[in-house]
Amino acid sequence: MNPAGFVASVRRIVPLAWPVFIGQLAVLGFSTVDTVLVARHSSTDLAALAVGSAAFVTVFIGLMGVVLAISPIVGQLFGAGREAEAGAQLHQAMWLALGLALVGSTLLLFPAPFLALSQAGPEVASKIRGYLLALAFSLPASLLFTIYRGFNTAVSRPKAVMALQIGGLALKVPLSIALVGGVPALDVPALGVQGCGIATLVAMWAQVIVAWVVLRRDPFYARFALRGRGLDRPQPASLKALLKLGVPMGLSILIEVTGFAFMAIFIARLGETPVAGHQIAANLVALLFMMPLGLANATGTLVAQRIGAADLADACRLGRHGVLLALVVALVVGGAVFALRGAIVGLYTTDAAVIAAALPLVAWVTLFHAADAVQTAAAFVLRAWHVATAPLVIYAVALWGVGLAGGYVLAFNIGGGMPAAWHGAPGFWMASTAGLAVAAAGLSAFMGAVHRAKRREALEIASAR
Repeated sequence: MNPAGFVASVRRIVPLAWPVFIGQLAVLGFSTVDTVLVARHSSTDLAALAVGSAAFVTVFIGLMGVVLAISPIVGQLFGAGREAEAGAQLHQAMWLALGLALVGSTLLLFPAPFLALSQAGPEVASKIRGYLLALAFSLPASLLFTIYRGFNTAVSRPKAVMALQIGGLALKVPLSIALVGGVPALDVPALGVQGCGIATLVAMWAQVIVAWVVLRRDPFYARFALRGRGLDRPQPASLKALLKLGVPMGLSILIEVTGFAFMAIFIARLGETPVAGHQIAANLVALLFMMPLGLANATGTLVAQRIGAADLADACRLGRHGVLLALVVALVVGGAVFALRGAIVGLYTTDAAVIAAALPLVAWVTLFHAADAVQTAAAFVLRAWHVATAPLVIYAVALWGVGLAGGYVLAFNIGGGMPAAWHGAPGFWMASTAGLAVAAAGLSAFMGAVHRAKRREALEIASAR
């Protein structure tokens, strides 16, 4: 590898990555604030939050992945200078989001399958239903804002998204504090976990309203022909293109997230303390994930733009360097968290039993995070090339087969003979880490094959000239 070339790529990736990183930290702040507030409110509400969050994430993330097809599509159009066509894709993605929201909200309003999987007791189940009721009405806003995020990322304007995400968090925090614990002086009752859902509902719709105003009035968007016109009619060809790329993207992300989210549902069978410990470790991993996610978004954006500009060699170089950068950063950050894991867990809770349950899980963070960073960056690069079906197969084998199924075998000692240290939540984390490592290896190898094919194509084009 050429060190100078790597440094040059880093200088191009970082300016786009850091706003995505900050913005996603704000998004994660929603769940972090909820976890901290609910953990101090009651362990029953925390158990409900763990299962309810897993249910919502399972529904939302899969649908989010479908509408995020707008990002690589718009990225290539923007790189090719076809800006009006890029703007038209925004309208089509909005129709897609509204249709998917109808399906997703219905699933959240009737959460019986999730409750059955978690085997939640009556009190926890009641709290889960109340939490998901609020989130069902926030889902349309979440998907519409995802389109705003994907579009702006694709046209190298992530700061516009970051500003609204920070604003949403600024609204969410005081609302959650008031609704979770109550405000007796204002006759606001303590709603516990349901209060978190209501606060999210208000914050998400506020973000969407402001995003719509920005798109209509900011002069930057005039080039995309977004101003002074209503929503375009649905265009079957455009919707088909979004679905062709978006469905495998959404399924891949759904597999990735459910492979992790269903851990919470299965761990809930072990009792409130194990699932509370898992929720802390899961929230910490999600926090760490924001850095590789920012780097992956930036890398994918630049790769898509260079593909649109017909500079295939540069696109390959940026993709390779982006994955390497994500790995290096993840190893450094993950190692620091491992060294400070005791102090970090103590920030979440003072409950000795929950701390004891969380610490063995957090010890897996370094390996888990490194594998997660590589597979995420490689996946975003492949999506920039409009390659989504092969990653779907890799995810299914690695994350559902090795990770979730393997974790179930270890955690519940299926077949007997498993060491006691592998039983329960640690077994799920061991297998999940192994699954991510398999996904990282598979996606990286496939990315390498795509790059070799594209470099040959670039050489053929150059020789033809």
